[in-house]
Amino acid sequence: MKEYRFTEYFENEVLRKRPYLRKEWCIRAVENPIRVEPQEHNRYRFWAEIEELEGRILRVVTLADKQTIHNAFPDRGFKP
Repeated sequence: MKEYRFTEYFENEVLRKRPYLRKEWCIRAVENPIRVEPQEHNRYRFWAEIEELEGRILRVVTLADKQTIHNAFPDRGFKP
């Protein structure tokens, strides 16, 4: 089983700006994405539908290891 970590940015900024987010939702998005793609600066984007967010799509950004979660937010512009 993978061990997930969270960057200082995630802990201090993302959770402060979006206190409704849950770490377990981010982990679920990384483990069960509907889409994954590389991003600049050796990061990866993961998208997943989160039932607890009223079925909205959550975008999670990880570092290159795909286990360190750096950012997360509801993605209103997601198109499958």
